[in-house]
Amino acid sequence: MAPVYLDGNSLGALPAHVPDVLAEVVGHQWGRLRIRSWEESGWWSAPERIGDRIAPLVGAAPGQVVVGDSTSVNVFKAVVAAVRIAQQGPSGAGPAGPGGIGAESFPGGSVPLRDEILVDAATFPTDGYIAESAARMTGCRIRAVPPGGMAAAFGPRTAAALANHVDYRTGRLHDLPGVTAAAHAAGAVVVWDLCHSAGALPVGLDEHGVDLAVGCTYKYLNGGPGSPAFLYVRRDLQPRFDSPLPGWNSHADPFGMAPSYTAADGAARGRVGTPDILSLLALEAALDVWDGVSVEDVRAESLALTDFFLECVAAYVPEGRVESVTPAAHAERGSQIALRCPDAGEVMRELVARGVVGDFRRPDVLRFGFTPLYVGFADTERAARVLADVLAEHERRAPAAEPGASAGPAGD
Repeated sequence: MAPVYLDGNSLGALPAHVPDVLAEVVGHQWGRLRIRSWEESGWWSAPERIGDRIAPLVGAAPGQVVVGDSTSVNVFKAVVAAVRIAQQGPSGAGPAGPGGIGAESFPGGSVPLRDEILVDAATFPTDGYIAESAARMTGCRIRAVPPGGMAAAFGPRTAAALANHVDYRTGRLHDLPGVTAAAHAAGAVVVWDLCHSAGALPVGLDEHGVDLAVGCTYKYLNGGPGSPAFLYVRRDLQPRFDSPLPGWNSHADPFGMAPSYTAADGAARGRVGTPDILSLLALEAALDVWDGVSVEDVRAESLALTDFFLECVAAYVPEGRVESVTPAAHAERGSQIALRCPDAGEVMRELVARGVVGDFRRPDVLRFGFTPLYVGFADTERAARVLADVLAEHERRAPAAEPGASAGPAGD
C-alpha cells in the first residue's frame, strides 16, 4: 500500500511528468544547444516568465513576481527595501514620519525617524535572523510582537514589518488584509512570508494592496527540493525597490558591463545573479498541474480534509492524548493540522514506519499537511486510524503507576 503523504507543507510531491521534462532540459537544452539555450530555450527570461505563472496563484497580475534565489535571500532583499521605501516617505523624497508623510510637510521638517522593524515573535527562525541583519544594515531596531498582535503594534517609528501569513508550527492563518491596512494607516511597509500559504489558499496580494511578499515553491507548489523562491513587488513600488543585492542580472543593461549600477525596470529589479536553470525549469514543469485548477477549489477541499481529519482524530484517539493547536475556525486555519503530543518525535517516527508521513517540530508538535492535489479522504481517515493505533501501543508500553503512588506534592 502506498504511503499517505501528509508532509507537503515541508516538501511537495513530485509531479509525474517532471522527470521527463528535466531529461529534455539536460539532454537537449544543455547537452546539445548549450549556450544557445539562454535565448533559444528561454533560459534568460525564465525568472519573470515563471513568476507570471505563480502570480495568479497568489492573486497578482503579471509583471510583479520574479523567481530566483532562496527564501532567506529574498526576505533580506524585501525587508531592506521595505525600510528604505518607508524612510523615503510616500513621495520617495526624504525621511518619513507619522502616516508616512515626508518630513518636509512638518514645521521645521522635524519628525520621528522610522527606525523600527516589527517581526512575529513566533516567526520561522530564518526570518528573525534575516530581519536582525536587515536592521543592522538600515540602522533600525527589531521589535518582536506576539502572534496575532501585529496589527495593533504599528507606531510612528515603524518602518517595516515582516509577517507570516500562516504560522509554520501551528497552521494558524493570520489576518493579511487587516495587518496590511494597519501598516498603511501608520505609514509602514509590510513584507509577507507566504511559504505556508502559496498554493494552499487564496492570498489576494493585489486585492489587499500588499507591498512586498516572499514565498517558497517547494511546498504546496511542488517545485522540488531547494527550488527557487519568489519575490512579489507591487507594481507602483517597483521604481522605488532599492535592492541591497544589486547584481548584474537586475541591471538595466546586464550585458553592457557598465562599471556603475542602473536598476532594471519592473520585477527584474528583484533578480541578483545567474539563475539556477535546472531548478527553475523543474518548477516551471511542476506548475503545469495547476492548469485548470483554481486555488479557491483547492482551499475548499483542504478545509474539508482538515475538518475530516480532526473529526477522525476525535473519534479514534482517546480524549486528552493529543491536543490540536490549529484553530478550528476556517478563517484562522491554513492547510495543516498541528497536534500537541508529549512524545511527538517518537510517535512520528512510528507513523512514518507504518506508512503515514508527516513531521514534527520540537518539542511536542506533530504536523500534518493536507495537499488536495494528491491527498484524499481515504488517506485522511487512514492517517487518523494509524495515529490512534500508534498512540494506543504507546499507552500499553507505558509503565503502570504503583498503587498509592503520588504524582508529586499537592498544589504543583
